[in-house]
Amino acid sequence: MTTQQVWKKYADDVKHFILSKVKDTTVTDDLLQETFIKVHTKLHTLKDITKLKPWIFTIARNTMMDYFKSTNQTVELNNFETQIDEKEHEHTEKDCLRGILQSLPKKYRDPLFLSDIKGLKQQEVANTLKQNLPTTKSQIQRARKLIAQGFMDCCGFSLNEEGKLVGEIQDKEDCKVCK
Repeated sequence: MTTQQVWKKYADDVKHFILSKVKDTTVTDDLLQETFIKVHTKLHTLKDITKLKPWIFTIARNTMMDYFKSTNQTVELNNFETQIDEKEHEHTEKDCLRGILQSLPKKYRDPLFLSDIKGLKQQEVANTLKQNLPTTKSQIQRARKLIAQGFMDCCGFSLNEEGKLVGEIQDKEDCKVCK
């Protein structure tokens, strides 16, 4: 499938999704364009075309999160759930991430949530948790490493030369976290 075909099929849905979250047509158009630039440059990496729609919406959601972080706006995470008609039995990275996050000790989960989800600066996280900055930084880094390790343990992902997770989600029955 070409980028133009993907655009024709999904652009309106993605635009409505973005607009429902950012409430600004100019920003929506910018984020839509940015989303489809990412789709265009990474479309060749999508191995399962049946996951195209959820993949595009994930890119759109991440693009919006980046926008909210860069503008220092906070947003509730549950506002970013998409209404994608996914099969209920389909096993996704979200299933694994949920399990991995639940298994994180609270001392790592809380700073990670405040920093990476809420978009607070690490100093603000430290102040909120009433601890010093080096402790907060260490906890956030440790949480990120535990999440990466969780994906490696759970679904057989591995780290590439740049230290990024690579691999494909396994079937649910093969997953050690989600079964």
